[in-house]
Amino acid sequence: MHVFVTGATGYIGSAVVRELTGAGHSVTGLCRSEKKAATLQSLGAKAVYGTLEDLDTLRAAAETADGVIHLAFTNDFSDFEGALALDLRAVEAIGAALEGSGKPFITTAHANGHTVDQAVLAMADRGVRSSVVTLAPSVHGEGDGGFVPMMIDIARAKGCSAYIGEGTNRWPAIHRLDAAVLYRRALESAPAGSRLLGTGDEGIQLREIAAVIGRQLNVPVVSITPEEAEAHFGFLGAIAQYDITSLYNTAQASPATRELLGWKPVQPGLIADLESGHYFA
Repeated sequence: MHVFVTGATGYIGSAVVRELTGAGHSVTGLCRSEKKAATLQSLGAKAVYGTLEDLDTLRAAAETADGVIHLAFTNDFSDFEGALALDLRAVEAIGAALEGSGKPFITTAHANGHTVDQAVLAMADRGVRSSVVTLAPSVHGEGDGGFVPMMIDIARAKGCSAYIGEGTNRWPAIHRLDAAVLYRRALESAPAGSRLLGTGDEGIQLREIAAVIGRQLNVPVVSITPEEAEAHFGFLGAIAQYDITSLYNTAQASPATRELLGWKPVQPGLIADLESGHYFA
């Protein structure tokens, strides 16, 4: 297949592009600069210049592709509603180009992005093989810039690795290379209108993560109260208190995704990835 990928040079997108080309698909990736285009070329892909605001570019690229994987998102936390509105305009433009074709269109769920997700799933009724992937909050591996590296940086700065209360709240996680395979499998075979869940570890207690960070940095591992969480973790303090596994309902959705697509995570889990040391180099 010839696949159009937005966000193709990002942390997850670059792994998806490599997975697609390795499986024999050809890829055109959306990018904004010659430097990013060179990155795509090194991955065996071609580039089309543009941003999510260039709706004509998105439509044209989607029309000439056999399928689309949409990974780009403007992570502007100062205007998150604006970022979601831009995402909706982008997916509607791509969906309009694919309407009636039966081609696959894979997108990624974002916090509070229910309107976008519903718009994508509704395209199944308009002749698009659309599906939405929800990834675990920690997508770990080389180059991770998410919650776990933030916890490591905080532990370095504070001189201790903390968890909140008993630390039994759980975070799902997935290795970025397993996530890349999930997107490829979704492109190739996900039924129209399907919701897919990408998790490898379905629930790691926060105190386990804090313990590995403490060992690797050689700093104490401590419990703090919920009232101390914001002062210690900053904006991460609220997230660090959630039992995210219960929010994701992994007990039902994760096995269903694996069975539906014949997908099985094979990369190291988050704790093993942390123990390998590259997060602390």
